[in-house]
Amino acid sequence: MAAASNVRRRALVTGGASGIGAAIVRRLSADGLDVVCADLQAEAAQRVAESCGATAVVLDVCDFARVQAEVARLGPFDVLVNCAGVDQHAFFTKTGPADWRRLLAVNLEAVLNTTHAVLPAMQAQGYGRIVNVASEAGRLGSRGGSVYAAAKGGVMAFTRSIARENGRKGITANVVAPGPIDTPLLRQAVHAGGERLLGAMTDATLTGRLGTGEEVAAAVAFLASDGAAYVTGEVLGVSGGMGCGA
Repeated sequence: MAAASNVRRRALVTGGASGIGAAIVRRLSADGLDVVCADLQAEAAQRVAESCGATAVVLDVCDFARVQAEVARLGPFDVLVNCAGVDQHAFFTKTGPADWRRLLAVNLEAVLNTTHAVLPAMQAQGYGRIVNVASEAGRLGSRGGSVYAAAKGGVMAFTRSIARENGRKGITANVVAPGPIDTPLLRQAVHAGGERLLGAMTDATLTGRLGTGEEVAAAVAFLASDGAAYVTGEVLGVSGGMGCGA
């Protein structure tokens, strides 16, 4: 049976030092959750945490043993948001196994690591919210981002499986799939690829604009809330309609 709704929930947000992750940390903190902002960028994570009353922790989400230890030290957690990610724009034949391993480790294996660490306590208390930030690339594919897209597609399949395994234990698992979001990382890509790339991104949406980190955070906040108790195994696109019909 789910815990009482007046209990202050504790949330772990990975990749919380910048961009979408930082927006999620701030939104969940504003919603009254006790948030741990986890990232490899120690100073940036600390700045985000101090801005909203969260707690910062340096965490390599690719290190299974370290993740287990930190969750044991800081948890248990009622909410897990996996937002840590990395991309590499290159055609597949221009990449090699080292690139693949890095992309799969950060974008997919890390989600397995954190989920494995938090689930036992969620199962024991009969309550949990898992929200994985993937990408529309996982549904649509990505020209110049094939392995990234494969990893994000894997996150979607994994999340649905976790939802199936835990739906009767008071735990939901869902995916938020952003499209082009105005973040420092995207701006770096646009700087490298030129304004033509920015135009192609916005043209791929139905709204004709970039999204914001706050708009993604709003979707995450809903799925992390008690109000989303009957929503699980879903992929919610926050992409200006980019994934419409996918």
